[in-house]
Amino acid sequence: MANFIPPQGLAQALVPWGTKKAQRPLVDLLVLGFLAGAYIGFAAHLATVVGTGDFAWLGMKKLAVGAVFSLGLMLVIIPGSELWTGNTLMSVSLLQRQISWKEMMRNWLLVYIGNLLGSLFLAWMIAGQTGILDGPIGVSAVKIAVAKVSQPVAGSSHNLAYFFRAVGCNWLVCLAILLAMAAQDIGGKILGIFFPIMAFVASGFEHAIANMYFIPAGIFARQWPNVQATIDMDPTVMASLTWSSMWIDNLLVVSLGNLVGGSIFVGGLYWLVYIRRTSQ
Repeated sequence: MANFIPPQGLAQALVPWGTKKAQRPLVDLLVLGFLAGAYIGFAAHLATVVGTGDFAWLGMKKLAVGAVFSLGLMLVIIPGSELWTGNTLMSVSLLQRQISWKEMMRNWLLVYIGNLLGSLFLAWMIAGQTGILDGPIGVSAVKIAVAKVSQPVAGSSHNLAYFFRAVGCNWLVCLAILLAMAAQDIGGKILGIFFPIMAFVASGFEHAIANMYFIPAGIFARQWPNVQATIDMDPTVMASLTWSSMWIDNLLVVSLGNLVGGSIFVGGLYWLVYIRRTSQ
């Protein structure tokens, strides 16, 4: 007997999975969304710590940061919570006509709000209240946040480049969710989550919920005296990091890219191949 769910069964399992999510009560979605935002925030903070300082090889630094960031999705899936980027796979239930547009949008809106609240709370707590970021880690946090809203991209606009980075990100995130669903034991789920998440972070892709932590953490970290004294950054570039730029130059376009990557390139195509054709 196979100790994992094969591809067709896995795709079909997404139908009741999405239907169940559409039926969750409002309070549950907000609370579980808050928890998922905080869990991704914990991983983002850990990634900031690990990424601070010099590595001999660029690739090894990215590998290390991606490896620790995988903790976030492990905390989301195994204890259980609601992550908007993963819930884009509810498109399978919609395409199979088991849920309505209204039901899917209700879930997405409530979970997105919950994720945002959880991420903001953790950024305020860690970056703004603990003092942990009053130093080199805070400098890293500010530089990460500034890049996410103002990084110039050769041959493309910042927002267009970040849209495609977001498509690649949630393509891999949703594949990680499928691998975790396919595995029948915790060890298999951890391994299934680890490699795609490590890959998206090491590749430089963009995740909306992670950025709900990264960007506010940079905003909060700017207040610390040691950060202000040691950061080597043009003040005009630093000034580009604002609450409005967080949305205009990152979260809006990254959320759209994540939506396309998860709902179409994973959910839609797997529905087309494994469910629609076999149900005709």
